[in-house]
Amino acid sequence: MAKLKTGDKAPGFEGINQDGKTIRLADFAGKRLILYFYPKDNTPGCTAESCNLNDHYDQWLSKGYDIVGVSPDPVASHQKFRDKFGLRFNLIADTEKEILQAYGVWGEKSMYGRRYMGVMRTTFILDEQGIIREIIEKVNTKDHTNQMINILKF
Repeated sequence: MAKLKTGDKAPGFEGINQDGKTIRLADFAGKRLILYFYPKDNTPGCTAESCNLNDHYDQWLSKGYDIVGVSPDPVASHQKFRDKFGLRFNLIADTEKEILQAYGVWGEKSMYGRRYMGVMRTTFILDEQGIIREIIEKVNTKDHTNQMINILKF
């Protein structure tokens, strides 16, 4: 699949959340959506990013946005992660990496000279029609909300 860019229609998806419920992109029709992809529950960067978004969740809702996180962790891991940090939004378990691949965020990474496949931390900001308005590939995990506010200029 070609790399997604702003102005593209976001790929539809269906996945299971932390409560075992099916979540679809279509569920957010008419709403703006912050769709963030992160590598792993309970790791420092992913926890900082998720908690930052959660701390400002009411602010996002007031602006007409909802938030959905996606990682390859299983449902049980998401459930524990959500409960541990009191996260109020859905986390999708993409264990088959179908959503990750559709959004082009599953790929080769490198750490300490070792190459491996993993999630490239990325956030997609979608409008009410499911059009990608912004793509953030260099995520500031500790201050992701302000990073997005500066990009969205509100």
